[in-house]
Amino acid sequence: MVGERPDRVAIFIDGANMFYAQRSLGWHLDFARVLNHFTQESELYNAFYYTGVQVPPDLSQRDFLTALRHLGFTVREKVIKETYDQSSSNTIRRANLDIEIVIDMFNTSGRYDVAVLMSGDGDFERAVELLRSKGKEIIGVGTRGMIAAELENACDRYVKLEDIRDAVEKIRPQAVV
Repeated sequence: MVGERPDRVAIFIDGANMFYAQRSLGWHLDFARVLNHFTQESELYNAFYYTGVQVPPDLSQRDFLTALRHLGFTVREKVIKETYDQSSSNTIRRANLDIEIVIDMFNTSGRYDVAVLMSGDGDFERAVELLRSKGKEIIGVGTRGMIAAELENACDRYVKLEDIRDAVEKIRPQAVV
C-alpha cells in the first residue's frame, strides 16, 4: 500500500543461548547478516545483545563486543559470577540477563512492531505472551533440540537457525592455495 510505513523491528539476542547454539551447530552466526535477514523489508529500531563478561576481560570477547557496537548493537553486559556447587564439586559460572532482556522488550515496546527474540529459553514464555497481547509480533529464533516447547508455542512463529543458515552463517574466507 502506498504511504504505508514498514514494520519496525527490534532484535533481542540472548548471547549465552546463541553461544551454545553455535557450538551445537558447528558454525558461527554473522551478526551483520542476522540484522539484514530480519530487516529485509522492515526498518530496524534497535538490536540488543546480552552477555556475561569476565573480569579481567577476555580480549577476544572484548573485540567481538566492540564489533557488535560498530554494527549498531546496544550491548548489555553483566559480570560473570562464580559459585561453588558442593554436590558436584564444580565451579558454576553464570551471568543471567533474562530480566534485562524482558525490561528492554517492555521499555521499548512502543518503538517496534516486531520483536525477534534469539533464545530458546522457556523463561521468556510469559513476557512473550504479554507482548503479543499488546499487539506485538514475536519471532523466536533458536536451534533444534535447544528450544523450550513453551517458548516455541508462545511466539507467533519460531525460526530454526538450521533453516536460515545460508542467510546468517559467518562465511570464512577461503585460503588461497
